Amino acid sequence: MAAPSKTAIAKAVKGKNILITGASSGIGESTAYLLSECGAHVILLARTEEKLKSVKDAIEALGGKASYYPCDLTDMDDIEKTTSQIIADFDYVDVLINNAGRSIRRSVHESVNRFHDFERTMDINYFGAVKTILCFLPMMISRQSGQIINISSIGVLANSPRFAAYVASKAALDAFSRCLAAEVKGDKVTVTNIFMPLVRTPMIAPTKMYRYMPALMPEEAALMVAEAVVNKPNSIACNMGKFASATYSLVPAFNVGIQSIGYRIFPSSNAAQTTDSKPNLAQRAFAKIIPGELH
Repeated sequence: MAAPSKTAIAKAVKGKNILITGASSGIGESTAYLLSECGAHVILLARTEEKLKSVKDAIEALGGKASYYPCDLTDMDDIEKTTSQIIADFDYVDVLINNAGRSIRRSVHESVNRFHDFERTMDINYFGAVKTILCFLPMMISRQSGQIINISSIGVLANSPRFAAYVASKAALDAFSRCLAAEVKGDKVTVTNIFMPLVRTPMIAPTKMYRYMPALMPEEAALMVAEAVVNKPNSIACNMGKFASATYSLVPAFNVGIQSIGYRIFPSSNAAQTTDSKPNLAQRAFAKIIPGELH
């Protein structure tokens, strides 16, 4: 599906209240710039007020409309308080974009004494997103209008090794959302999951090897979000994500075999964080054959 034009985006978002979590950097920030440029009023959520204010000021300097609310999306009480304030201030939100997230790159056998890794990813990627949805859902059902967009990961489709904690949390949100989509279809509320490939954001910066890997820029990822707003599909995935999902459904042993090769030829988290972690020939070849995937 081709990226939507600015005209199509403007037609879909002009005058709408669009809430974006994780809006202080990366995909969330780029999405805020794009949608505000096309006429949306973007409501920005993240933990750090200084960064949110900077994004808001930049949007307004460009002629857009933005508001911001500092919120710890791992704190359910804070989410409740913040979302209640947003509804009090604006009456409604047309589109909720659950973008905030945490990624941990570590194999399961290296995590046997790090159960908190699994708890932390679930806290923000699943529980935080679900709590935010629950806070806005009654308003959307009452208005018989609304859209929920979740930024998921290609890893959910590909079963990426070393990302069990991250992928499991995103898969949980995917399953929740697929069930929810059927429940609210009659209320004219749509749910879209975007299975993002690797995107060059601060979240992947700790893994130095990713500097040399094919990845989308945040602006390209923002266009995928805009596509979701314009076309309202149930899901969006790149061709590699669709291929990975199909191979696991039809020939799971093939999928597991390919992922096992990737697991063996790419280093662990500690090695991947070293300053001299340029990919070797085998790693470059694997990344070229399976671009955009997490390794």
